[in-house]
Amino acid sequence: MKQVRIGNGCGFWGDNLDAPVILAERGRLDYLTLEYLAELTMSILALQKQRDPQAGFATDFLEVLERLGPALTSQPGLKIITNAGGMNPASCAARTRAILDQSGLTDRVVAVVRGDDLLGRLDQLLSQGHALANLDTGAALSTIRSRVVSANAYLGARPIVAALEKGASVVITGRVADASLTLGPAVYELGWGWQDWDRLSAGTVAGHLIECGAQATGGLWCNWQQAPDLADVGYPIAEIEADASFRITKPPGTGGAVNKETVAEQLLYEVGDPRQYLTPDVVADFTSVVLEDTARDTTLVRGARGTPATDTYKVSIAYRDGFSSSGTLIVTGPEARNKAQFCGEMILSRLRRAGVELEQSNIECLGSGDCLPGVLRSRADAPEVVLRVTVRDPRRAAVERFTKELAPLITSGPPGLAGYATGRPPVREVFSYWPALLAKSAVEPEVYIHG
Repeated sequence: MKQVRIGNGCGFWGDNLDAPVILAERGRLDYLTLEYLAELTMSILALQKQRDPQAGFATDFLEVLERLGPALTSQPGLKIITNAGGMNPASCAARTRAILDQSGLTDRVVAVVRGDDLLGRLDQLLSQGHALANLDTGAALSTIRSRVVSANAYLGARPIVAALEKGASVVITGRVADASLTLGPAVYELGWGWQDWDRLSAGTVAGHLIECGAQATGGLWCNWQQAPDLADVGYPIAEIEADASFRITKPPGTGGAVNKETVAEQLLYEVGDPRQYLTPDVVADFTSVVLEDTARDTTLVRGARGTPATDTYKVSIAYRDGFSSSGTLIVTGPEARNKAQFCGEMILSRLRRAGVELEQSNIECLGSGDCLPGVLRSRADAPEVVLRVTVRDPRRAAVERFTKELAPLITSGPPGLAGYATGRPPVREVFSYWPALLAKSAVEPEVYIHG
């Protein structure tokens, strides 16, 4: 190809279920990407797989795929790249195969990318000298090893390209870098080399710009009032040329907006050093990028520069880290903020009197400036606030006792309390994030055709 059109219809597990269908029907795409995974998502999927060996993938994908049947039938060349496989890409592929067959799409080849899941290899890797130390604190993994529930390397675009070379129409991966979902088909279709760092950087920038869905097309835009019909926001399309310039746009007739502001905001989203955006495929320099609005809802992106990728993969590890609960009450009337703060302190005082000293607690008076302390001015005269008390502790019993202390305030606290009819707040298990690095030589991505 001289040009490839790649649209992303999902930015996270829980995103709009209609968006991929609209994008496939109106977008004139070559590839539809669907990005479901986040660090917390992986730990949730790991627990699901522990309970059921056939679970552990993003089930929303199956519902979307069923609805994509007509678009895939009318567009034989349309291919899907998704990380919906999560912790169990093989099981996701099996369900995918069944849905495609039921839709009469028996000729579509389903490929699986795996090798990112390191949970079963952790002890072996540690014994081989791979420290997997916490990138933020330098702490040794051994300090939390017994509580680890998931460990996944962020693979890159190479195995996706390998899957396409095998004739895949649907590529299902586990954990890969978000931008690699777009870079893979760009490399495959446009014939880019693995040492062509500037082009790889451009493909990575394109992937980064569309990976969060509507964030590039008017969602979270600082001038959101200027985005027409945001309720029907269109999801982004990257129209990539062989020379690595590309345009960001959206399907005609959809809401939202694409312009230099919406694109620039997404460009800097979740970026530490814009000069060195580290991916498994390339180190991209976002400061070299030039944006130009060339038509309504069309922004040209060019000038991306890149340097060789590092010799390590980022590894995302999740581990059990106690229990948490968060309860809310509505507080109204004069001195609402003071009453809410007083109620929060009453709860903690009663717990201490009962012999329960919680490891962490937080009292917030939402509506008075507590959401962004130091940024929003605190309002002592707010006519109503929402009291939110959150606690965390290694002991589940201690957190459960906290959940029983909100309702008594209704008759034993100050006047003006409401919002207790929903019952006691739930206790949630806490999973904490452990970022690490691992030599690429220790990971072997695998690609196979399902069936």
